[in-house]
Amino acid sequence: MDNIVLSFFDNLIFLFQQSPTFFYVTISLISLTVGSFLNVVIYRMPKMMEYSWYQDCREFLAEEVVNIEAKKLTAMTLSKPDSTCPSCGHKIRFYENIPVLSWLWLKGKCGACTNRISARYPLVELATMLLSLIVANHFGATLTSPLVILLTWCLITLTMIDFDHMLLPDQITLPLL
Repeated sequence: MDNIVLSFFDNLIFLFQQSPTFFYVTISLISLTVGSFLNVVIYRMPKMMEYSWYQDCREFLAEEVVNIEAKKLTAMTLSKPDSTCPSCGHKIRFYENIPVLSWLWLKGKCGACTNRISARYPLVELATMLLSLIVANHFGATLTSPLVILLTWCLITLTMIDFDHMLLPDQITLPLL
């Protein structure tokens, strides 16, 4: 089994080295898709942390907070609930979630309520693609490239979460150590 995996990666690296255009197009498309996912992580991870902290406090304080319902928080993960418009709650369909292109096609507005969608979403996707291409160009079609690209994606996520909330989630920072 190990030989099959190694053979696959050797063949893939050989293909990428023989066709740099294919290598860069592949990196670009994967990075745009990952950039879209990073937007989800950047938005949801702080909310997930806040929900966890709130639950821990409720558990710790037990009876003291039974009558206090000042803050209604709902549990979320990186995969659920489905993406929705923050203004109207419209469920984002797959064709409204194509990195960069959907934002341009919808003219930066929700498909249902026409409220503005932040330009930050396509900018994070484009930055992810650009930085991944810079790394890929520097390291070439080697096994080092995907590892450094993965590090780059983590750093993009950490930068944006830190910028918004001044937090660095352990779920991202500790594996990097």
